[in-house]
Amino acid sequence: MLNRKLFHRECRWPLGIKEPETKINQLKSKMELADKLDDLGIDAPSMDVNEYLRVLKLARKPTREEFSMIGKVSIAGIAIIGIMGFVIYVLLTELPRAF
Repeated sequence: MLNRKLFHRECRWPLGIKEPETKINQLKSKMELADKLDDLGIDAPSMDVNEYLRVLKLARKPTREEFSMIGKVSIAGIAIIGIMGFVIYVLLTELPRAF
């Protein structure tokens, strides 16, 4: 026998478990999101799967040279950001002691 306290009076779903979304509910929520984004002046992302498939079909595995160049640029970017952070840290900790 089921414990009646676990169920809502109006709903047949147990507490803590959401009602499964139907296709119509999913479309409504997507349209509400699109309306909210439109109010903010932001274009909603496309809902067309074919656009994403086209991009995936054009994608390819990078060559060894491309991969190493991406690695070098990434390491250089991380190093630059780290050096900038260290310089800011040193300035903010040592300058107040100097004055």
